[in-house]
Amino acid sequence: MSLRSGVVCSILFAGVVLAQQPTFKGQPTRVVSVFATVTDGQGRLVPNLVKEDFEILDNDKAQPLVFFQDEIQPITVIVMLDTSGSMTASIPLLKSAAEQFLIRLLPADKGRVGAFADNISLSSRFTSDRDELVSAAKDLDYGNGTRLWDAVSLSLDELRGNAGRRVVLVFTDGDDTQSHARLGTVMDRARADEVMLYAIGLESNYFDGQRMVRSKPDSGLKKIADETGGGYFELKKTADLAPTFTRVAQELHSQYVIGFTPPLLDGRVHKLTVRMKQPGMTARARRSYVADPETLSNAK
Repeated sequence: MSLRSGVVCSILFAGVVLAQQPTFKGQPTRVVSVFATVTDGQGRLVPNLVKEDFEILDNDKAQPLVFFQDEIQPITVIVMLDTSGSMTASIPLLKSAAEQFLIRLLPADKGRVGAFADNISLSSRFTSDRDELVSAAKDLDYGNGTRLWDAVSLSLDELRGNAGRRVVLVFTDGDDTQSHARLGTVMDRARADEVMLYAIGLESNYFDGQRMVRSKPDSGLKKIADETGGGYFELKKTADLAPTFTRVAQELHSQYVIGFTPPLLDGRVHKLTVRMKQPGMTARARRSYVADPETLSNAK
């Protein structure tokens, strides 16, 4: 199925051993997989590209592509929603917006739904039952404080051990206030585990008991989304929540996966750059990987 239908949503070559891997003749080789979202000058998703449209650089040196995929594959995703006090008035709209993402999951996708404030909650299991996921989103409660990075860290813990492509979709309207985990540590973990993070931030106005306060999303959200190849969307109106959650679902089902053989397995972090050969197109992809022979996939 082509990208007209929607998608590429799973890693065939990743830092884990997957159930389905293409077969290569000859000696075993390590492969780095990279997912790319391609847009045109108007921000529209670009379908029907071919391998020859892409160029990938490892530490600024071009590498030949050994794999290209644009077929539908499943994803495993955790949706983490900020339900802190500043969101109290907007929580019904947030739940409804998250539902727009959940109902667009494909039958082979799996998900869990969580919330964070001063505490973090997470639905009991990964499931492909969209009704169960929507119900879990509707049951989320609110609290005080914003344990943003603890929530992302927990999501990474829960995704570990799941085969295939793994994604965290996080929403917040403010800065982290109470986490033990730090942005740098969480970013390093996401890079090593090859988890893509999408983030939606909202500027909101709320009464803190004494005065009206305007919140602004944590600046670290864009950093970790950029680093892992996800997307970051910063909103000023709650009316934009549902369309943005829908956009994330569309992107996750409209990505290309390309693979190359790393030139040097030195255990270090390597810079990654994906470029488009056709003018007017932009590729968004993760910006680094760890050249570790123990974690990269072993294709034969």
